[in-house]
Amino acid sequence: MKGKDLLSINDLESEDIRLLLTDAVNLKAQGWLDTLKGKSLAIMFEKPSLRTRVSFELAMRQLGGETVYLSPAEVGLGGRESVPDVARVLSRYVDAIAARTFAHKTLEVLAEYSAVPVINALSDWEHPCQALADLLTIADKKVELAGLTLAFVGDGNNTARSLMLAATLMGMNFRIASPNGYAMDDESLNLARSHAVDGVLCTDQPRLAVAEADIVYTDVWASMGQEDEAKKRRKAFAGYRVDAALFALAKPDAIFMHDLPAHRGEEVSDEVIDGARSVVFDQAENRLHAQKALLAAILGGLEMPLAGYYR
Repeated sequence: MKGKDLLSINDLESEDIRLLLTDAVNLKAQGWLDTLKGKSLAIMFEKPSLRTRVSFELAMRQLGGETVYLSPAEVGLGGRESVPDVARVLSRYVDAIAARTFAHKTLEVLAEYSAVPVINALSDWEHPCQALADLLTIADKKVELAGLTLAFVGDGNNTARSLMLAATLMGMNFRIASPNGYAMDDESLNLARSHAVDGVLCTDQPRLAVAEADIVYTDVWASMGQEDEAKKRRKAFAGYRVDAALFALAKPDAIFMHDLPAHRGEEVSDEVIDGARSVVFDQAENRLHAQKALLAAILGGLEMPLAGYYR
């Protein structure tokens, strides 16, 4: 993976993901290192974040590298300065760029004109770094990934798309329940089904999706940039809240996941997100460890004994 972009989770092979998960476990155990000493990362955001910014900054610091944070006002991608020019300038300064953008096309243009690797820190189409942290969390709780059933209740959005592609690459079954008009797109569904897995279900029935699932996952009904649709979406998603009754349909040892921030009382009830089987804060922590592995693989590679693969 050294020197490569990560715009989509589908840029990775299943073996890449296994190695990243193994490296993440090793890096978590080893703490602060100097693996990326002398390396620098530009963190460029068009929208705010808690977990993404802090995890990327600390990931680089804990590996001995440096970061430069660029706010929307400082850059003005495509406005104050063209995206190609930003890419070409930053390539002269830093060793990699992590960008959080509204439009996925912006990332594609950044990558096209950048001489250094570009990492998708979230776009309207995918959220690959979140998916890696999610798989790391699931593997920690369930050990083996292959054969598990993951149920996603909510919008067929960027988080769901990356999660579906990552899960099916690792041999997991994936179900998604969304209201009419908010379902996962056919192209992404077909791509997931091409991963030699026949366990991909798209439905409008949350109970069908959650029944006997190993993992139940949800996300906000209206993401950043969709604020004007919030009222309409609350009405459409009213029957898609993960509450105790819905979660009870999953396996007795099922875990609950959410990428945060959560709108408590909308997509999830307090009793579920604060319950004993909720792993949402483990997910948040694992953004740090998964991104350490990703940055080390892209910027420097790792020279450490492997602790064994997640399957």
